Amino acid sequence: MTSHSHPTAGAWGVAPNGEHQRFLGGPRSRVSELFRVVRIAAEFIKGFRALHFVGPCVTVFGSARFGPEHRHYRLARDVGARIAGLGLTTMTGGGPGIMEAANRGARDAGGRSIGCNIVLPHEQKPNPYVDRFVSFRYFFVRKVMLVKYSYAFVVMPGGFGTLDEMFEALTLVQTGKITGFPVILMGTEYWRPMVDFLHDTLAAQGTIDPADLDLLHLTDSVDEMVHAVEKSMKHNAPRWAGSPRRRRILGET
Repeated sequence: MTSHSHPTAGAWGVAPNGEHQRFLGGPRSRVSELFRVVRIAAEFIKGFRALHFVGPCVTVFGSARFGPEHRHYRLARDVGARIAGLGLTTMTGGGPGIMEAANRGARDAGGRSIGCNIVLPHEQKPNPYVDRFVSFRYFFVRKVMLVKYSYAFVVMPGGFGTLDEMFEALTLVQTGKITGFPVILMGTEYWRPMVDFLHDTLAAQGTIDPADLDLLHLTDSVDEMVHAVEKSMKHNAPRWAGSPRRRRILGET
């Protein structure tokens, strides 16, 4: 099923993003391509300027489709609160569902929360619990921002977008592009079939090393999540040597 034959996009019932279609639709004129490169560079600069002083973050991924009464929403809210308790900033996609819950938990606990939005045809609005909301046109620019400022990645139950973000983070860790960054899967019942597939199919057939499975931390325990994040904070402390928040966050005197 392609966007050419179906002008609506999935459950949202909206037209596809024309900007991405043009960008990914093959070569254009040199002037057009140059203009797009400049626009991409400008978007990176906007993100760097907006997020430079947010301090070390933990990025929380998850579905936009869980409401406040859902157990995954309640768990994500607790996750955000515990991240705030570590003195870290909670970073999400800034939208509803799991993203809102994590930002809300951080706000409730007196912490800071950031939303990195992606501009889509259905015009996702920021949830009311973000202290700063930055919108990006390109998925890959947004992904850089979600990784660049984080100590760890907490993956709550979600769909295609969540899986995309999770495997992006895993690939960066697996290939050594980033080191010492835990990828924490919250929700054993939800994620166990996928982890079993990785073990029984990918590792069994040699497309990944069995040791690669150790990059994933599967748990229901927020305490275990906190422990993994604390280890990452200690491992990555030199990365934040110039941060004005470093001493308070790491408990240094």
